Amino acid sequence: MIFSRNRGSGRHAKADTRPGAARRAESDLDPIEGDDEVEAPVSGKSERAEGPYDVTEAPDGIAQLDLGALKVPAVDGVEVRVQADNDGKIQQIVLVTGESALQLGVFAAPRSEGIWDEVRGEIRKQLFNDGVAAEEISGDYGTELRARVRTPEGLTDIRFVGVDGPRWLVRAVFQGPAAADPSVAPPLLECLRNLVVDRGHEAMPVREPLPLRLPKEVTEGAAGPDQADAGDPAASADPASGGAPANGEEPGRRKPSPRPRRK
Repeated sequence: MIFSRNRGSGRHAKADTRPGAARRAESDLDPIEGDDEVEAPVSGKSERAEGPYDVTEAPDGIAQLDLGALKVPAVDGVEVRVQADNDGKIQQIVLVTGESALQLGVFAAPRSEGIWDEVRGEIRKQLFNDGVAAEEISGDYGTELRARVRTPEGLTDIRFVGVDGPRWLVRAVFQGPAAADPSVAPPLLECLRNLVVDRGHEAMPVREPLPLRLPKEVTEGAAGPDQADAGDPAASADPASGGAPANGEEPGRRKPSPRPRRK
């Protein structure tokens, strides 16, 4: 796996991690229902056949990388690329295999209802405003959004998947061949299906990104800002595309970055 600790650089940096393109002011965000209540842990397992799972329903025995609100499964052939600041706060999580990538984001949602339908509509509107036609398609997780964006190297497919859970929303953005044909990159699907969300009990504004952090052993053994990806050219993500690369660089086209030394 690759960790980047510099601010604002790396090919997936500067993304607007909230669902949709526009960041709303804190005062405009809807508070979570029952902010003064502590939600009791759910006992037992749910009937969810596959993930993303809530931490209360996740099956046992899945090897995971603990990134705070997200527990990312360890899958052969999948490289985990993480963009974090100097305090270990994660700004981007991108899983890469071959020419395909999967960008992951997790956000607070109200207890009463899911927000993916609303978020999807906003993403589609922003893409339209940018001159990109997007279509709604039926996928394994319900209604998804697929678009094709023009890049310096040609047309690139992106596909948005949303999964509503108990007080959270996972937004997954497939890029490259897997966006058009999920069967092209089964390891990425395996990662999504075994992803675990630890929402916690803190009251948070709806759509606020849930806290993500580097594992303790990584932050304690950090070598400084010259770690992996520090020398990569900045490649800001297009907020309107929910985190798709804005510079047109396709997944898998870059040279591999040096891996951090482990003590």
